Order: sequence, then C-alpha cells, then structure tokens
Amino acid sequence: MKKKSRSFIVLAMILLIGSILSGCGGEKKSPMYDTNLEIWGVFDDSGDYGTILSAYQQLNPFITSVTYRKFPIEDYERELLDALAAGNGPDIFMIQNSWLPDYLNKIIPAPQEFINEKKLRETFVDVVADDFLVDGKVYGVPLSVDSLALYYNKDFFNAAGITHPPKTWEEFSSDVEKMTQIDQFGNIVRAGAAIGTGKNINRSADIITLLFLQSGIEMVSESEKEANFLRYVKKGDEYVNAAENALKFYTNFASPSRSVYTWNRRQHYSLDAFTEGTVGMMFNYSWHYNTIRRKNEKLRFGVAPVPQLDESAPRNVANYWAFVVSKNKKAFTSSGRQLPENVRRHEAWEFLKYLTMRNGSSFKIVHALSKKAKKMPLSIDPAKEYLALTHKPAARRDIIEEQKDDPVLGIFARGNLIARSWHRKNADAVDKIFVDMIENVNLGKQTIAQALETAQSRITQLLR
Repeated sequence: MKKKSRSFIVLAMILLIGSILSGCGGEKKSPMYDTNLEIWGVFDDSGDYGTILSAYQQLNPFITSVTYRKFPIEDYERELLDALAAGNGPDIFMIQNSWLPDYLNKIIPAPQEFINEKKLRETFVDVVADDFLVDGKVYGVPLSVDSLALYYNKDFFNAAGITHPPKTWEEFSSDVEKMTQIDQFGNIVRAGAAIGTGKNINRSADIITLLFLQSGIEMVSESEKEANFLRYVKKGDEYVNAAENALKFYTNFASPSRSVYTWNRRQHYSLDAFTEGTVGMMFNYSWHYNTIRRKNEKLRFGVAPVPQLDESAPRNVANYWAFVVSKNKKAFTSSGRQLPENVRRHEAWEFLKYLTMRNGSSFKIVHALSKKAKKMPLSIDPAKEYLALTHKPAARRDIIEEQKDDPVLGIFARGNLIARSWHRKNADAVDKIFVDMIENVNLGKQTIAQALETAQSRITQLLR
C-alpha cells in the first residue's frame, strides 16, 4: 500500500507541476517525464544523505528517487571505471580533487544557468575553482573541503615547556629538538614529529607539496604539460632553488647527523605512532581526528594551523572529494521509456545545485525540455544538514564563517581558505613519485638535486 501511495503522490505532483510550468491559456504543455538518480561515493553512509534526498524527492516531481551507494575506497575507482565503460554507471559520482584530468572525458560540465564561474568563485573557497573550473566551465562541486593541520600531543608540549603550537617552520624545528629523546644506542625513544621519510608517514607526499607551495613553487607549467618545480624562485633580490631547500628541510628530520633528527624508516606508521602517544606532532586531515579519539580516549591532543614559511602569505594543501555528472548513461522513466541524455544530465546538475549551493528559502525547479520554471519552498539547507551530521569542514564560504570558531573544525575550515592544489594526471602515481623521491634521499641513493630531477622527469611523462 505504501508503494502504491507513493506512486500516486508522485504522479499527482508531476501532473500538478506540469500544469504550473506549462503556462496559461492555449500554450502547449511541457512534455512530461520522470527519472531516478543514482549517486556513487566513498566514506559517507547513506544515512548521511537521508533527510536531504527525501526532501528533494518531495521538492522535485520529476524525480522518482535519488539513491546513494557507498563503496570501499580500495574498490571504488575500479568499480566506477568498469561501470562507466559499460554505460551503466551512476548519474552522479564523487572524485578526489586531484582526479579531474583523468575524468574530463567521462563527465559533463554544469549548465551555465545552474552553476557558472562567478557563482562557483563566490560560493566556494578558492581551491574549488583551481580544481574544477576548466575553460570557464564548472565540472565539479563539493560539500566539504579538507586541508592539512598540525596534530600535537599536549602532554609532550607541557613537559618540554612549549606553551603554544609552532606558527612557523623555525618554531617547529625548535619544538622538535625540545621533544625528541634518543637513547645511548641512537634509538629514537620519543619522536618530536613524524616528518622526514616517505613510506611510514601518512600523506608524506602532501606534506612535501605543502613545503613546495609555501616556497612559491608553481608545480607545473602554464600549459600543464610539464612539471617545473625545479625552476628558481625569486626571494627578495635573489633567485633560489626553492625545491632543493624544501626537500633538504624535510629530509633533515630523518638525518642522524642533523640537530633536528627525530624520525627514521624504522618508526611506526605516523598515524599509529601518534595514536600510541610516541610522537609529539604529525600532519593530517580532519577525517582522522575522531579515529584517533576512538582508538585512544586517554590521549590528550589538539590541532593547530600548519606552520608557515611566510606568515604574510600563508598556504595550505587541500584534499577532498567533489560530485561530478557522468557524460553517458542509459536512463529510463518509470514507464520504461528511455530518457533523453540531455534530460538526465539536466536533472543530475539541478540536484547538485540543490545539494551544494546556497539556495535561500526557495529552489527553482526548471523543466529540462521547455525550460519553464517554478520556485518551490525550501525547508532545509542540504549542505548545512550534511556538515552538521558528518562534522566535516565546509567548502562553502558562508558555512566556514559559522564553523571558524569551532575549537576543532575551525582549524580545518580556516585552513580551507588558504588551501591550494594543482592539476596532475594519475594522482596516485604522482604520490608514489614523491615518496620515492624522499626515500631515495633518505637511503643515500640520490642527492637532493638528483632526486628532484628524477621526480620532475617522471611527473612530466605522466602529464604528457
């Protein structure tokens, strides 16, 4: 009975909105249609979208249902690519912010009347435009953006007489020396920070990228066909090899001959070491905060902004997921008719406008074929609903304004305002190249200059 009742209500709403959108008098009525939307993603549970999807189905009579399907991160991209190739993938799916170059031929941009460049830049933090704006067209929109923060052990800080987290890398180095404990045999008993190596540090590629970006390095050429982080950067009246300085600074923390020696390849994985309470500081994203809290309830830790090379020009690194719309998928109405591709795409992007943008107290439903529109009352702000439930830092500027004073989320939300990214093909391969670069220096296989040259050459090959 419930299913029949639902079908009857949907049909009645379709007829009602069709009558409204068709205009008055002898105007020809808009062709009727209905469709289902399927969303694929990772990390989020379907319950995170329950109220949001239910509200939209009531709001838009052309939508019979909107469903969300969660995948394990290790299976997601393989399942997604297989489904897209077969033409039976999702209407909407999530991609990591560095994946866009690999997916451009599989997705379609937003209609200008829904989300254009001006709206994107006004609504979201700058990195979203950096990542998902191509030739003036919007290819993706996020609910949340995440950026690196400094996790620190409060008890270690107090014992070392450190009164506040470091604001600069110079202060960071000093704090590392104060907290590090090495026994008579040269073993690291307590690490001041998890930094300096590649494989046993979570997101080590992002940390070295952070240092590169703070050094003023442009990661790729203007054409995005070549990696060029070895180009000299002007500092004051002179030009310096900023990449060499950054990599040397990073790897010094894993060099026994340096005063800042605090970490090596034998240490526990950084996330585990911090959770166990054997390291004073580490760099990571917001999604690990609750993981650490659950695994060690007794650990007294805090989060702070990442140290800066130049406090007058702060920089951070972004790592997040955004929603995109698939280019091709066979869609059908409830009666079994195949839906025109332009209608499915229209409905998918209209939903993403509802989900991510600042819509106010009403939402304009636009008929995909006739383009006639009707404003419908909006009872919730979907983005706020989602972020309140998941406790994630916002992508939208107006919500960051509300989050910025939160003792935990505020650190990451404010970090989003200064976060940056760069276009790269095969992001996983690039991460591995950076890890190899670090490891080759640690093991003495290459000098810093050689390791950088090798990494730049390998990334350029990927870009081409």
